[in-house]
Amino acid sequence: MSKISVIIIYLSSSFIWFNVSEYTFVHLLNLNPNSNVREFIFVICTAIFIYYLLIKKEKLVTAKKEEHKISSLMNAMVDFVNFKDGEGRWLTCNTFGLELFQLGNVDYKGKKDSELAQYTDFYGDALRYCEISDEETWREGTINRCEETILLPNGKTKTFDTIKVPLFDEKGDREALVVMGRDITERKEAEEQLLVSQMKYKSLFEHSPDLIYMTDLNGVVTNSNAQITAISGYSIDELIGQPILKFIADQDKDRADYAFQMVLQTKKACSKSHVHVKHKNGKMLSLDCTYVPIIVNNEVIGVTGFSRDVTQLIETENRLRKAEKLSVVGELAASVAHEIRNPLTALKGFVQLFKMEDNGPDRFYNIMLQELDRINQIVGELLVLSKPQETKFTICNIEEIMEDVIGLLQSQTNLYGSELKLEFENSLPMLDCEANLLKQLFINIIKNATEASAKSITIQIKKDRDEHLSITIIDDGCGIAEDRINKLGEPFYSSKEKGTGLGLTVSFKIVEEHQGTIQYESEIGKGTTVKVRLPLSKSEDKLVNKHT
Repeated sequence: MSKISVIIIYLSSSFIWFNVSEYTFVHLLNLNPNSNVREFIFVICTAIFIYYLLIKKEKLVTAKKEEHKISSLMNAMVDFVNFKDGEGRWLTCNTFGLELFQLGNVDYKGKKDSELAQYTDFYGDALRYCEISDEETWREGTINRCEETILLPNGKTKTFDTIKVPLFDEKGDREALVVMGRDITERKEAEEQLLVSQMKYKSLFEHSPDLIYMTDLNGVVTNSNAQITAISGYSIDELIGQPILKFIADQDKDRADYAFQMVLQTKKACSKSHVHVKHKNGKMLSLDCTYVPIIVNNEVIGVTGFSRDVTQLIETENRLRKAEKLSVVGELAASVAHEIRNPLTALKGFVQLFKMEDNGPDRFYNIMLQELDRINQIVGELLVLSKPQETKFTICNIEEIMEDVIGLLQSQTNLYGSELKLEFENSLPMLDCEANLLKQLFINIIKNATEASAKSITIQIKKDRDEHLSITIIDDGCGIAEDRINKLGEPFYSSKEKGTGLGLTVSFKIVEEHQGTIQYESEIGKGTTVKVRLPLSKSEDKLVNKHT
């Protein structure tokens, strides 16, 4: 209310008061015109009027201050804030909202969104849509929250987390609508970048060809990729919650635990370490492992392990070393074997001649001849290893081959107190092989069994489903230590006092020449099982092979 309005009200009220009061007091109440009652009442009314004006002014000033505070607060906010009445007309809006919709120079108060749309071509459709969205909020009658994307003139977009609050009076009629929108563009972009980063990490983690797992500070597994199943046979559920040392071989646990503790202490990745892990099926695997700390806020909260299965690589390296050793043996055998056999033949001849001419006991001559035969046998094995020999494969009966072997070894097995048993299926298929080489193979295996104090040696022959013939030789001898099994077939490796180690080397080469496999299983004090698998058929180009 302006000052001029107050003066006009005051003068008008005073004029009316004097005329009305004079008529009332003098003509109607018949009071003395000189009475002070009228002036007293006028003073009281005037005081009340002035007091009312002062209170009104104070409230008005206070209201303006509060309005200024609210306006300052709204304009200071980086959020969009808008108040509308029950009909959708704008009551107030902060500077951010006006600039956002290009309404900074528009008298917006009292206008609806559709009316303001004509002041901005770019945001006209957006403002018209606001009326539709507002109407949905009014119909629902509850607070509505949604994300809205607004296109900017520069081609970019802004995303707002918008909240609309409908206010109703006591009768349930629409009173006001509060619209607030927070700019969450940067947060959405950060979330998208985080999502992309997580997807990259997830892809790397889940599809890595190596085993990746995570542990807590106590070494308990918290997560793993699917490679755990492909490598070790264990499922992810079987691994999670278990200490990682549980799956590592006993001889490597101390070294693995030391590497783990060093990662926790130094907060640095450890160098590659080699450990052995037992597969679920019992097979021992070789893994190259690297441990990396998981650091959050400069604190180590766990360890990530990267493991690569190098079992086949190590086996390949061992085969290469064995092949190199065989190559050296072959070269040595080629240069030595022939040099030995020539004087050996002469020595044997003279011993036989002396034996015939000497009338004394033959015991010493027999010992010399036996030892010369033994030397000749060793030379023969060297010659087999010395260079490739042309070998012709023919169709043979495996039963006949094995019966010949048993006939040759029957006397020796009887001498050692061993019993030979032959078990085979009816109607066994013919085998494409070199019969003499297979005889040499089985003779070597059975001789080893008899020399291992076996009382019973069982030979089982049957056809496997995958077009292979399986020959299994089972004995109850003293057995072979686990660490020795891996070295079987290496030249010059033998546990026998007079053994050369060449017998099994030749045996392995014969199996390899027939494109088969040989497998040893043994337990100390219980015996040994040797399983030889040979393919039933070969292509024409394999009928003639090189035997080394």
